[in-house]
Amino acid sequence: MPRRYVAVCGASEATPSQLDAAREVGRLLAREGAVVINGGFGGVMGAASEGAAIEGGTVVGILPDSDRAEVNAHVTIAIATGLGQARNAVIVTAADSVIAIGQGWGTLSEIALARRLGRPVFALGTWDVKGLDLVHSPEEAVKRALEG
Repeated sequence: MPRRYVAVCGASEATPSQLDAAREVGRLLAREGAVVINGGFGGVMGAASEGAAIEGGTVVGILPDSDRAEVNAHVTIAIATGLGQARNAVIVTAADSVIAIGQGWGTLSEIALARRLGRPVFALGTWDVKGLDLVHSPEEAVKRALEG
């Protein structure tokens, strides 16, 4: 079975419970052999990266700038795009599915882009948007994201 690529999107200004959920999502994804994709910075992105790194997983950070100076310490592969916020399209295009945690404008744009591309989005305490698959725990989010 080919490896799954799962984007974990969420607020850079996250609450402690969102950070805990993201860390657990990253950990569970890595344990299942999935590649974690995110924006490479802090908040939900950093927590998901940390969780995946703890399990020895691969984390790909798709960065908005043209350098890798600000990437979080848990990113395995940092891709500097120079695209600014347009890098959100790269994040969700590279993923087979998306887990969204928390509410941020960048998260909302990633949700919209993912749905336009036909990618399933699993919503864990995020925007209330028609067409998302609501999940109630990190375990459920990961299970559903890996199923496709």
